[in-house]
Amino acid sequence: MDKIKLYQVPQIDSLQELLLNSAIKYSNKLAMEDLSNTPISKVTYSELLNYVLKFGSALKKLGLEERSHIAIIGENRVQWAISYFTCMVFNYVAVPIDRNLTQNEIFNIIHESNSDAIIFSSNYSDIFDESHLSLKKIEHFICMDEGKLEAQFLNMKELIDDAPEIKINDLPKIDKDELAEIIFTSGSLGRAKGVMLSQGNIASNIVAMTSMLFIYPEDRFLSVLPMHHSYECTCGMLCPIYCGASVHYARSLRTVVDDLQKVNATMLLAVPLLFDKMYKKITKSISEEKLKSILVPKLVGLSNFAEKIGIKNIKKKLFSELHQKFGGNIRIFIAGGAAPDPQVASGLRGLGFNFLQGYGLTESSPILALNQLDNFKDYAAGLPMPNAKIIINSPDENGVGEIFAKGTSVMLGYYKNDEATNDTFQDGWFKTGDLGYFDADGFLIIAGRKKNVIISKSGKNVFPEEIEDMLNRNQFILESIVYGKADNKQDEIIAAKIVPDAEAFIELSEREHLTINESLMREVLNKEIEKVNKQLPSYKRVVNFEIRETEFEKTTTQKIKRYSSNNQ
Repeated sequence: MDKIKLYQVPQIDSLQELLLNSAIKYSNKLAMEDLSNTPISKVTYSELLNYVLKFGSALKKLGLEERSHIAIIGENRVQWAISYFTCMVFNYVAVPIDRNLTQNEIFNIIHESNSDAIIFSSNYSDIFDESHLSLKKIEHFICMDEGKLEAQFLNMKELIDDAPEIKINDLPKIDKDELAEIIFTSGSLGRAKGVMLSQGNIASNIVAMTSMLFIYPEDRFLSVLPMHHSYECTCGMLCPIYCGASVHYARSLRTVVDDLQKVNATMLLAVPLLFDKMYKKITKSISEEKLKSILVPKLVGLSNFAEKIGIKNIKKKLFSELHQKFGGNIRIFIAGGAAPDPQVASGLRGLGFNFLQGYGLTESSPILALNQLDNFKDYAAGLPMPNAKIIINSPDENGVGEIFAKGTSVMLGYYKNDEATNDTFQDGWFKTGDLGYFDADGFLIIAGRKKNVIISKSGKNVFPEEIEDMLNRNQFILESIVYGKADNKQDEIIAAKIVPDAEAFIELSEREHLTINESLMREVLNKEIEKVNKQLPSYKRVVNFEIRETEFEKTTTQKIKRYSSNNQ
């Protein structure tokens, strides 16, 4: 394999250093803005630092000492970022909480994390009003929003406005190897696992990532994924601020296309499900117009040839109408949180969109492998980052084994959980729980999750994710789960739970004058599954399927909770 091309980027050891450097270098440039109406909706780099200094000063005045644990929960917004950076600059421990958790799960994480204060948006006022008696360790409830507040709540903006000045020279010294952030998985009381990351872990990931994929100060990120998640926090907030780019917080998932246009976004980080839906809509609109359905595939082929002989950016010109729908300035779509469908990746690229994927986990801050703009494979997770070592443990005859990782961005361990920490490390290597292999060019290919593997009756490994990708490409299938099911002989057969795409069935009904019922759905889905089965070896074929009326329960990064009781 050729040596990976790396860009020269500034070295940093901490997130305190990141913000201080960027505030000097990009002082009057826009750093962040909310597309919704909020108390602090827009900040330049110097204003961002000033808000952080004032908020940190206010927290100190309240009596919160260094190393105090501070929980943060709320929608994506500038104030969330100010709260997070304040924790990093003033040597507190940030505890970002998933905004979609139940009240019980939120309380559990606050309790498990030993948080001393919580910063929250007004959407959570009701639960904290009722809870202040049970959350006895919480000394301060700080609301991001203005308006009528409960007596025990403090207002973030007022705290900032009234805070005494603090000089940069008086900021605490950061130990890059100390605990800086605890990111909890959801779980019932006493069972949630808190991933412990240091500022050094996260800074190392930022430096390595941007050395592989360069971000320009002119880049504009549209932020749509929840900020508590390490993928969005590191890649969608910290990386842009490190590079002098701007971050724009979308109003909602429903307004993504409008928001892309509004801010002329150049970068969109999202999960595969969003890109899948986007690509399905694009291909559907092309297929509905006879001329386009004939011309577009030919234009894709011609432009592929043109690019091979050195004619650049021809696709953006040929498909300019489509690009304008996304604002006309998209430089890169980046997929993370789960493996994207290679056909979606190559399909979007065929239409002139750069599409890249990376691979990682919260425990690795998060990225371990990444594709590059001029060095990528659509079916691969990417090349190992320069700060990470990756090996395949106990590979089988096909080279597939569990992915083990080592590096400066791998976590300190799980908070107050030595047993889980010990279980997840082997001889200093972090066990990812993912199965994969390296191809001849050194690209890491993910086969699937170790716990999801189905053992066929012939004894071969079947990775459900591969079959799900193929099923989900179908217009009549909204989403699916593939799993192993015991048959009458107690052998494990391949089965699927399928959520039909209502829109596709309504269109079929109107076109063919058919009544939608279970019999029709089963007949249509059966034909579509047979088409998929013809592309698969016999041991991977779906033998049995059931129709599910409601969508599967998902995580905040839109991954199906495969083992949730609601998805059974």
